[in-house]
Amino acid sequence: MITAAFYTAPATGAWAGRVDGTAADLLRWHQVIKPVDLLTEKLPALSAGQKGIVFLGFASDEGVRRNKGRVGAAAGPLALRKACANFPVHFEEQLLLLDGGDVICQGTSLEEAQETLTVAVTGILTAGYLPMLLGGGHEITYGHARAISQYAAQQGKTVGFINFDAHFDIRIPGTEGPSSGTGFWQLWQNSLQLKQPFHYLALGIQQMGNTRQLFELATAAGATYVSADAFHLQDKTALSAEIAHFLASVDHVYLTTCMDVFAAPFAPGVSATAFNGIMPGGLFLECYRNILQSGKVRGIDVAELNPSLDIDNRTAKLGAAIIFEAVQAYHAL
Repeated sequence: MITAAFYTAPATGAWAGRVDGTAADLLRWHQVIKPVDLLTEKLPALSAGQKGIVFLGFASDEGVRRNKGRVGAAAGPLALRKACANFPVHFEEQLLLLDGGDVICQGTSLEEAQETLTVAVTGILTAGYLPMLLGGGHEITYGHARAISQYAAQQGKTVGFINFDAHFDIRIPGTEGPSSGTGFWQLWQNSLQLKQPFHYLALGIQQMGNTRQLFELATAAGATYVSADAFHLQDKTALSAEIAHFLASVDHVYLTTCMDVFAAPFAPGVSATAFNGIMPGGLFLECYRNILQSGKVRGIDVAELNPSLDIDNRTAKLGAAIIFEAVQAYHAL
C-alpha cells in the first residue's frame, strides 16, 4: 500500500523549460508530461496501440549512508527531471508520459520505502506502463526489481537483471541492514527461497572497486559479468556475445545504470567516482540500445546521481541522456 508517509505527489515546477510553440513539431517534454498523484488517482487507461511511461522518483540515500558513501542522492530525482525537461518531443501522441511523483525514505526507514516502491512499481506494471525510475541511491534496485520479478512470476515468465555498474552490489547486509550495495544479494536470496533461477549480468565491473569476496559471491550466485576493460579496449565481440546470450535466456529484463560506472570527468556527481570508468560514448550506447531494442525491458532506472557533488550538471545531463535513449527506444518498438 502506498501511504503519505513514504510518498509525495509530483512537484509543481519540476518540469519547466523553453517554449518554442505549441505545434507538434515544436514541443518539449515539459509541455507534454502529465502529473499523476499515485496516492489519490489511478493511472489513465491506455487505448489500443498506445504506450505509456511513468516517471517515478526514489528519493533516498539512506542506503548510501549505510554503505558508508557520500549522501546526497535523495535529491537526484528532481535534478534528473530538470535535466530531461527541455528534451524535444520526437514521438507521437501514442506515447504517453506521466510523472508519478516520488517514493521517499523517511529517516532511516529504508525497508519501508523499498516496500512502498515495490507496491508503486507493481501498480505501474499492472496498468500496462513502463516504469522509468529516477534515483536516488542504488538501493532503488531491490524495490524496483522485486516488483518486476513478482510481475514476471505471475505470468510464468523468467526475469533477468542487467546492471551497468563499477560494483556488483551483491554485498551481504551488515548490522544496519540492506544498503545501496546489497540489492542483488537480496534478489539472489529471494530467488533461492522461491527456488527460481537467478539471472544477473553486470557490465563495467572494476576489479579495484570490488573485494575478492564480492567476486566469489557473484560466482556463487551464477552471475555473469564483463569488466570495464572490455569497454576500454573496445571489445565489442565479447560484450555483444554476453548481452545476446543473456537476453536469449530470459523473458523480462530489469535494466539499471549506476552513474558511477562512467569515468569521473563525465560523472563527477556520484558517491564513488571512478577515474577509469567507462566512456558514455559509442560502445556503451550500442550495448544499451541492444538491450532496449530487445523488447524485453520491463523497468528502467538511473541511480546514484548526487547533485551536491555534480559539476555543471554533467552527471544529471548524462543520466537524462540515458533516459532519453530509453524513451526513444520504447517508442520505436
